[in-house]
This record gives sequence, structure tokens and C-alpha cells, in this order.
Amino acid sequence: MSAHTSGRIVIDGLVFHGDGNAEPLITGGVAAANITVAPYTQGFTPAFDAMSRWLNHAARPDSGWRLVLRADDIVRARDEGKAGLIMGWQNMLPLESSLDRLRGFHAMGLRVGQLTYNEANFLGDGCGEARGGGLTEFGQAVVAEMNKVGVAIDLSHCSEATAQQAAALSSKPVLLTHANAKAVHDRVRNKTDASLKAVAATGGVIGASIHGFLNWSGNPAEPPTLESFARHVRYLGDLVGLEHVGIGTDFACVQDPAQVEAILNLSRNYPGPAGVFINAFGNRLADRYPKETPTPRQFPAILQALEQAGFTAGEIDGIAGGNFLRVFREIWG
Repeated sequence: MSAHTSGRIVIDGLVFHGDGNAEPLITGGVAAANITVAPYTQGFTPAFDAMSRWLNHAARPDSGWRLVLRADDIVRARDEGKAGLIMGWQNMLPLESSLDRLRGFHAMGLRVGQLTYNEANFLGDGCGEARGGGLTEFGQAVVAEMNKVGVAIDLSHCSEATAQQAAALSSKPVLLTHANAKAVHDRVRNKTDASLKAVAATGGVIGASIHGFLNWSGNPAEPPTLESFARHVRYLGDLVGLEHVGIGTDFACVQDPAQVEAILNLSRNYPGPAGVFINAFGNRLADRYPKETPTPRQFPAILQALEQAGFTAGEIDGIAGGNFLRVFREIWG
């Protein structure tokens, strides 16, 4: 039974790339996903063009997408057997120096914005910056504006200082759409207990991830597994409460894995967050995930792993998407 037909709302906190075809998400019973719809390291024009293309994908009657502008659109997507398109960014570079653009991009459909990628930008430091700085003055203004306009704040790739400052400043829940606990696996991209607690204190949600950059011991003899993912979920639940835990796979939603070659190669620029994993397992898309779940089509196996780890049906409902849905209602209004 797919998650769609079971009545459960399934939300993927992060899909890093999509080719415009919703089939893998629909096959996997995913009601909605936060899909990265703009290039990671480029500015205004490429983001505008990419979002325009996505709007055209979603507008086609046979597309399989429902554009998500408010939380109820996720429920509708589930009921229609479609995939809800939550348009997100993994870097705020398209704002350039204009706070006003945030409202413009929100009008286009932007609903989730990650403050920084791995490196520093004009909002603050990412997790790959050795100096570990926090938010800039402009970054603080952007946090306030995202709260006001109704764009969810994502802190997944941010430095510890940026994440904790943004959580403290935000008047709305903040998200880690795809991040795990440093205490379980000490990877560059994972977060300390202090940051995890700061996110939960806002009412936010942490999208535990199956992705090997986050869900890996560092031992080349131990590839990422669904069991270790379930261990992260258990740790997060014990630390902050399962009502603050979701799933953020960091999948690609594509027909042809070769389509993401450029993004896979971009990973090589980040030796700490990504390079060690690539050196151990190579740079094929499927090898970044547990062997049972190479694509979104296998999403039910992730929920099955939680069941096998002893989580109750009610707890899995929340982790699968109920918690993200609740928080999106609060952030988007």
C-alpha cells in the first residue's frame, strides 16, 4: 500500500533537484516535497528563469504536480494522487542586495529559503566556513522579512552560529529540512545538540536524512543504511521530542540520473561536507543513499524502517509529514 492510499501525508523536506517529471514522487507516495528550484551558487536571473520553468511544468494539466502555496495544497495533492511542488532555494543569493525581492519571489511561489549554502554569503556563514561566524546585519533583516512574508527559514547548511542566531531571532518556527545529529555521526553538515534544541524551541522541525553525507559513520566499510537513519530519528526524538522530527531525504527526482552530473560534481568543491564520502563510495547518485532506497520511488521503505525500529503508527504519521504540515501551516499562514 503506498503512503498516498493509506491516507498518511508524506512530505519530503528536501529534494535537491528535479527534472520536471513528478513520477518518482507519485510512485513513492510522497504528497509534497521541498524541491530546490534555483541554482545553488547563482544570482537573480538564473533563479527567476528556473522558477518560471517550474511554474510552466506545474501548470500543465497532465504534469502530475500541484503547486503548493499554502499547507492545504499539500492535502489536496495527496487526495488527487499528485505531487505537491514546494518551491525552495538552498542559498539566498538571488536576493543579491535587495530585501524587496523576497516578496516578489514569494509571489512567484517561493515557500522555503535556506539562508546559506556551505560557504559564507551576504547573510551569514555556512557550515563549511572554518571561522564559524553567524548572521550579518542584512541576514538579520532577511530573517525578519521571511517571517513577515511567509517564507520558511531553512538552516540545514548554515554554521552553528548562523543557525542558533536565526532561531533566536525568528518569530516563526525554523527548519532543518535535511540534517542529522552530530552526536550520532560527526559529519560537517550535521548539527550539534545546541542547534537542534534551538530549532525545536521555535516549534520547528528537523528533517532527518538518509543521505550518506549526513547518515554515515565515516568508515568506508560502512555505507549509509536505513538502520542508522532510524538511529538518528530516535536520537532526535529523545533530544527534542518526535513532534519536531520529519524526513528530508536529499533525493533527486529525475528520470535519468545523468541529469544531476553537474550538481554531483559541484559536491567535490566541498571536501569536508562531501569529499570524504565521495572518496569512500564514488560519485554515483544511487551510492549516496541506502541500497534499498536509491530514488523517491522507494520512499515506503523508509517508513518501513521506522516501523521496524519500533516507532508507533502515530509517531510515523508525524515523522512522515504530519509535523512538517503543522509547521508549514504556522509559517505560511
